[in-house]
Amino acid sequence: MTKPIKNIHESIINNCLAGNRQAYGQLYQLYSKAMFNICLRMVNDRYDAEDVLQEAFVSAFNGLRSYKGDSTFGAWLKRIVINKSINFIQKRKLSFEEYESEADHIFEETLDQSDDINYQIDKVKEAMGKLPDGYRVVFSLYLLEGYDHSEIADILKISESTSKSQLNRAKAKLKQILLEEMSYER
Repeated sequence: MTKPIKNIHESIINNCLAGNRQAYGQLYQLYSKAMFNICLRMVNDRYDAEDVLQEAFVSAFNGLRSYKGDSTFGAWLKRIVINKSINFIQKRKLSFEEYESEADHIFEETLDQSDDINYQIDKVKEAMGKLPDGYRVVFSLYLLEGYDHSEIADILKISESTSKSQLNRAKAKLKQILLEEMSYER
C-alpha cells in the first residue's frame, strides 16, 4: 500500500488555479532557483537557461490544471524543465554516438577506482561546461537528476546502451579535462 503524495504547496497551487497572481509569484519563488540550476546544467549557457526556465514556467502555469498530484509539484515541474531543456538542445542538433565499444567498459572500471585527484566543485562545474552536449545531458540526467538509463533513453529517444556509452564517455572526458587543467596549474 503506497502512501498518497503530500503536496506541501497545495494551497498555493489552489490559489493559482483560482487566478491569484501572487500565488503564481510564490510558486516561481519557491522553485525557480532549483529549476534554473537544472536548466543551466543542461543547456550550458546562463542566458539560454533563463529563456528555457521562463518557457518551462509558462508551460507549467498554462498546464497547471493537468497537475493531478500523483507526484510532488517539484517533480512534475522538474520533468517540464528537463523536457524544455532537451527540446532546446535538440534544436541545436544534439547528437549521440550510437555504439558502445569495449573501451567504454574499460573507462567505467577505471573511473570507478579512486584517484588522488582533488575534485573541487568549481573546477568540476567548469569542466562539465566543456563536455559536448550529448555527454553533458546524459551525465546531468544520470548523476545529478537521478534518472536511470531506461528513463534517459525514453526521454532522449536513444537506446539504453547509447545512454550508458554517453555516460562512460562523459566521465572519461571529464576526467581528461580535469587532469589537463591540473597539469596546467603546476
